[in-house]
Amino acid sequence: MNKLELDPDSSPAAAFGAFLRTTREARGWTQDDLSEATGYSSKHVSAVETGRRPPTLRLALRLDTAFGTDGVFKRRAGDVKYTALLEGFAEYVSQERRAVELRLFDLGIVPGLLQTKEYATAIAAGAVRRGSISPEQANERVKVLASRQAQLRREPSPLVHVVMDESCIRRPVGGPSVMAAQLDHLIAFAELPHTVLQVAPYAIGENRSFDLPVNVLTLPNRSLMSYAESAQQGHLERENDAVTPMLTAYYQLQTLALSQAESVAVIRQLRKELP
Repeated sequence: MNKLELDPDSSPAAAFGAFLRTTREARGWTQDDLSEATGYSSKHVSAVETGRRPPTLRLALRLDTAFGTDGVFKRRAGDVKYTALLEGFAEYVSQERRAVELRLFDLGIVPGLLQTKEYATAIAAGAVRRGSISPEQANERVKVLASRQAQLRREPSPLVHVVMDESCIRRPVGGPSVMAAQLDHLIAFAELPHTVLQVAPYAIGENRSFDLPVNVLTLPNRSLMSYAESAQQGHLERENDAVTPMLTAYYQLQTLALSQAESVAVIRQLRKELP
């Protein structure tokens, strides 16, 4: 059986899952053994171990009873509960690391995988000032993002298609120096051999395919997966019947967006206006 590897640093849910797997294996138990000890199905145990399902307090209490760990799993489950990451995101990250092709769309801010550390920190700091997340959660977001970005440098590199709404490059974030460095980073990203960067101009108006951030992944077996999120919730979709229309909409968006050469020219012009 293939064992899904999950980076414990990718999210609190992944860290919980990795700890659970390590604890179970140290005891010499199979997932079926743990299923019997907790009353949860082995399928549920597997989903928690791989970060695809967050642990509930009820499960954590049963794990503490099964392993005799005196509240350790309860405390770790609390870390997951209060994470700044949206539902479904931990599983998405685990699949993003496997993807051979990524198609990203964002609006309002530069897509996370293309953000500089300073830009990402400024975005997280803004959320802290608004009271939507804590400083600890802000640090978590930046850390997870750095881990995701590192995966783009793996060999062989995945193909990355990015379409950004024009608002992403025109919205000032972090002050002139941060924004200047971010625009420089986008230009450098566009020059990579495995990337395509396009800007969807305001002029396409109501013909823009998406009103929310959307990511579409192609996995090694050529299956598709999509992830879309609102301000409060993320949704991971695995069924091809549901993902294929999103892929079609992405292709339609690419035909309306500026070419990469035109997009880079617009970014360069904005960069000239900054120090």
